[in-house]
Amino acid sequence: MKRIRVIRGWKDLSEGDRGAAVAMGSFDGVHLGHQQVIELAHQAAERLGAPLGVITFDPHPRVYFRPDEPAFRLMKTDQQARALEKLNVDILYVLPLEAELAGMTDREFATEVLHRGLGARHVAVGFDNSFGKGRTGTPVTMRQYGEELGFGVSVAEPVGDGGGEKFSSTAVREALRDGHPEIAAEILGRPFAIEGPVQRGRQLGRKLGFPTANVDLGDYVSPKYGVYAVRTRLSDGRQFEGVANIGVNPTVHGIDHPLLEVWLFDFDEDIYDRIIETDLVAFLRPEEKFPDLETMTAQVMQDAENARRALGP
Repeated sequence: MKRIRVIRGWKDLSEGDRGAAVAMGSFDGVHLGHQQVIELAHQAAERLGAPLGVITFDPHPRVYFRPDEPAFRLMKTDQQARALEKLNVDILYVLPLEAELAGMTDREFATEVLHRGLGARHVAVGFDNSFGKGRTGTPVTMRQYGEELGFGVSVAEPVGDGGGEKFSSTAVREALRDGHPEIAAEILGRPFAIEGPVQRGRQLGRKLGFPTANVDLGDYVSPKYGVYAVRTRLSDGRQFEGVANIGVNPTVHGIDHPLLEVWLFDFDEDIYDRIIETDLVAFLRPEEKFPDLETMTAQVMQDAENARRALGP
């Protein structure tokens, strides 16, 4: 598999990094609906003999324009790049969403970024895409700018589950907040995964017989607090099954921000400060406060048994 190139910005690009057929959007989650937009760009790239590119923004527009809202991200940029690489995307353009870009009208964005900066030969967007200051740009205006500036435009229709529900990042977040990671996985086309460095904690779990790898949720959407059956990948590619708690762990920590705490089965190595990525496979039970550590330990052992059963042979 060829490696994706991640390019930050749109100015002063080399000719080899310009002239792609691009899909444009936030693509948080790279779910099945997003993949339809990317497929349209892929078809255009094949026709034109052009690279396949994806345009996204950092920070996410919602973070930039509504910074006080709760965390909601479904993936980090590195995860996004890996998901796009599997779709044979050649170039990921990460556009810095700062005052200059945020202040552009839709025409300025099409002219300065898409045409002059990226030299886009084709632009694919979703049916509900908006761009430019005040979100005034639409698929209709994108077609108009394409005709004026010389790039093709295609628009993806809504994609759903056959029951009338549209695949969307919002639906993924709702499924996770409701404790249904399996529904989120159906929309994403893969399990929702949390990635981050393993933090050093009190090591109480190790003393009690279930050492945990703790990862701060940071900007991720907070799934329903509770216990999950999980699969975790290490940076060296090895994968382990396990059981995890997401929440503030009221019995032990009493912290005010959520952590992912993973007990990896049949594993005993020092992975502090290393990056791990954990798939949420099944929700087992809500988080609860226990009267003492002995009761908590008994429940964790039962959770582990339930997780092994949920993960299957």
